Amino acid sequence: MKKALTILIILIVAAVICLGLRFIIGGSEDDWICVDGQWIKHGVPSAPMPAESCGKKSQTKRAVKLYYYNPELDKDESGNIACSRNGLATVERGMPITQTPIQDAIKLLLSGGLTDEERARGISTEYPLEGLSLKGTLLEDGILTLEFDDPQNKTVGGSCRVGILWFQIEATAKQFPEVRQVRFLPEEIFQP
Repeated sequence: MKKALTILIILIVAAVICLGLRFIIGGSEDDWICVDGQWIKHGVPSAPMPAESCGKKSQTKRAVKLYYYNPELDKDESGNIACSRNGLATVERGMPITQTPIQDAIKLLLSGGLTDEERARGISTEYPLEGLSLKGTLLEDGILTLEFDDPQNKTVGGSCRVGILWFQIEATAKQFPEVRQVRFLPEEIFQP
């Protein structure tokens, strides 16, 4: 009986601490998104909270990371742009919960839509590319195949440019633990 009472007290104290942390961290209700029973604000997880305490947000939104590019993060020793994954910069967005979160995240990335604050931090993107669309996705055995339509050939160009475009999509897709590798179709898309 004493052990059960001790456990109950610990659970109550933990719940009070969790609820208190949400209010200490602050912010308006719209700044928070509930993901898997955890409150997320601007990409920073707070203390774990029961899913039911997240309210309607637990049923309508999830946090996703979109990977754009910051050339200031991607320079070699001489100050030249290295055209590498080092230049990827993460922005966080709220996205409706659907049955196709990977596809929805890629489409959100392709829509561009950086804020003035993100642009002021040096983050940039060439997305949206006129005419480029994601036709479909297939995930099998950890390999995600993304099929695109690019009737205006906006995904071709120099190796630096197409590499960065490729890295942004690949990193956005690989945030999902079930994705280990990303393939693009048609194969000539994102080629120098």
